[in-house]
Amino acid sequence: MPLNFTLFLILAVIAIASALGMLFSKNAVYSALFLILNFAVAAFFYLILDAPFIALTQITVYAGAIMVLFLFVIMLLGAEQTGRMTAARWVRPTAITLAALLVVETIYIMFTQKGTIASLSSIPPDFGAPEVVGQFLFNQYLLPFEVTSILLLAAMIGAIVLTKRKS
Repeated sequence: MPLNFTLFLILAVIAIASALGMLFSKNAVYSALFLILNFAVAAFFYLILDAPFIALTQITVYAGAIMVLFLFVIMLLGAEQTGRMTAARWVRPTAITLAALLVVETIYIMFTQKGTIASLSSIPPDFGAPEVVGQFLFNQYLLPFEVTSILLLAAMIGAIVLTKRKS
């Protein structure tokens, strides 16, 4: 087997195991740590695809900033232990139905979309480079970028207003 395929299989098993560990962990801190591992594996997938800029962004933004924020909130609220909760009767059948639908959709896509993915030779050599990402972001996607920044600013102001104590 080629080295990339073997590496992909190993990383896929780690990604699935960390996702399952995150879902089934009773401790919120452990769930967050499993999620960090999953984000790191996703960054390795980007490295395998020869996109180092996106891999570093994945590590910096998600495994770094977002997960530090999650852990901070978990520790601040004292919600480390998740107790056993009773779910409504409709939750389990809905989850099973949606999971089965996802499996059917995945199998359908796997068997009907063969040969439609572009070959690696058609990808430009500077794909994923910081300069190209910057050009796309600030030329073609400037409006969505600015809308996202305004949305994040509004969320930050809302969080400050909600947590500010009245004097």
